[in-house]
Amino acid sequence: MKLKPFALLLTSLFPLASQAAEPQVDRYVVTFPQGDHVEYKGAYASNFPDGLPVGVGSGLQFIRKDGDALVFATVTDRGPNADSPKAGKKDSKIFANPKFTPLLMTIRVADGKAQATDAHALHDENGPISGLPLPEGLIGATNEIALSDTLQQLSSDKRGLDTEGITPDGKGGYWLCDEYGPFIINIDANGKILKKYGPQAEQGEQGVAGGLPNIIKWRQANRGFEGITRMPDGRIIAAVQSTLDIDGKSKNSAQFTRLVSFNPETGKTEMYGYPIDVDVYKRAKDAKIGDIVALDNNRLLLIEQGGDKNKVMRNLVYVVNLSQASDLSSFDKEKAPEFDDAAQLKARGIKLAEKKEIVDLRKLGWQQEKAEGMTLIDNQTIAVINDNDFGLQAVLENPDADAKKADDYEVDGKGHLTRDGKEVATKIALKPLEKPESQNELWVIKLPEALK
Repeated sequence: MKLKPFALLLTSLFPLASQAAEPQVDRYVVTFPQGDHVEYKGAYASNFPDGLPVGVGSGLQFIRKDGDALVFATVTDRGPNADSPKAGKKDSKIFANPKFTPLLMTIRVADGKAQATDAHALHDENGPISGLPLPEGLIGATNEIALSDTLQQLSSDKRGLDTEGITPDGKGGYWLCDEYGPFIINIDANGKILKKYGPQAEQGEQGVAGGLPNIIKWRQANRGFEGITRMPDGRIIAAVQSTLDIDGKSKNSAQFTRLVSFNPETGKTEMYGYPIDVDVYKRAKDAKIGDIVALDNNRLLLIEQGGDKNKVMRNLVYVVNLSQASDLSSFDKEKAPEFDDAAQLKARGIKLAEKKEIVDLRKLGWQQEKAEGMTLIDNQTIAVINDNDFGLQAVLENPDADAKKADDYEVDGKGHLTRDGKEVATKIALKPLEKPESQNELWVIKLPEALK
């Protein structure tokens, strides 16, 4: 379904100014003509009579033009899940369908419609994988507790993936990135996992080849690799979503998040610092990368987003130049640069990447919380997409008068919410998200000038 282009409305009101300064935007809501949905027969199934909507949009890659049609590849994340209170000191997540398998799909934009079809389940030689968290103790495990919709503890899975980005491998398949390990995964066109790379210490664990710097194991839970792109020279760049939390001490003050370069032919790795807009956020950890897209061997597009000090969402697209950025690997041996302020970084001779804003999605009318997929159609046109989180949310029912937030409670893993160690009558229910959050929205944006 095509929405009225925002830029055309601006043009009709302010013809000269908008033509000179405003991008042209075509907006679509992604539909599923083959009736794809996620089965849900749990305790709150009556709230979802048609099952759950598929949540594509965690990554987006332009593939080709078929006449006037635009064809993209996209991936889901780990599946329908919702926030829940801590289990002791550990984070927990409700998995509405623990058997869900992350999907590779195609989106075709033509005749005013954006339609997702051709679902391929991600799988390896042992069959379909899951989106459940990795077992505690593995390097890079989030140590999250997986819960059913009735708050019963679920099993973890060594083969679990939380896929968040997609880029071509140059051989007919794709590279994906993941938030758990964090991993970089090579798949074929049918979704079969060919190889999986993670922090070097994970080598040998459930088919992981290792090969990536160990320091990235300090990614925050649910903040692993959020974007991935393949440079023209074949290097893979994967973006850590937010600041690393080294020894649990750096996430709130680090000046940057990391872009990891990996050459799959030689195994060589490098790491660069992307400077987040630290002064805008209450804490550095509030900044999140949405996706990245290569422009050439030195530059890429990057979405930075997150709630600012006033809890106002920002979704900005930057051109990021890595040509003068320091490789952080050698500096890590002395002291991780995450512990340095701006003056200390300069004193150590550490140069972060350079950046320049090119698009403020909010100023164009973007209402979704996050833009999680971005791709380049040509040198003047990009596309962005949100992830609709499978259209569900967790809602407190019958909360205590002095405890209206989920964080006021804990879960015991046996189906109960507690406060101060005592069971309470409060429940967590799964309910549908309202529009527009429940929709996958895809924008095609023509920029005022070409990306040179």
